[in-house]
Amino acid sequence: MTNYDYRQFDPLIHSRIRLSVLAILVSVDDAEFTYLREQVKATDGNLGAHLRRLEEAGYLHVTKHFVERKPLTRYRVTDTGRMALRRYVDSVEQLLRATPSDAPRSAAG
Repeated sequence: MTNYDYRQFDPLIHSRIRLSVLAILVSVDDAEFTYLREQVKATDGNLGAHLRRLEEAGYLHVTKHFVERKPLTRYRVTDTGRMALRRYVDSVEQLLRATPSDAPRSAAG
């Protein structure tokens, strides 16, 4: 039987919002907070908390400035974040490829 260690998943990325944010940011140069909020369907506070965790881990770089007295916050994925996402995706792929060859057809007692 092929054993898969679920602990290989990066717990920081293993969240719908954080995974979505990283998936979006690897495909663009950078993105505004409002764009990310619309894409991941989150509230300002919830998204802000998730973005802060990614930033603290070094997965995101944040720039803040004002445009016509309105705050503008932009995010881009760092090389560290890009590598972490790649490892996460590799772990998911490994899990999906893992097939227990000698497991009984009915695994539930």
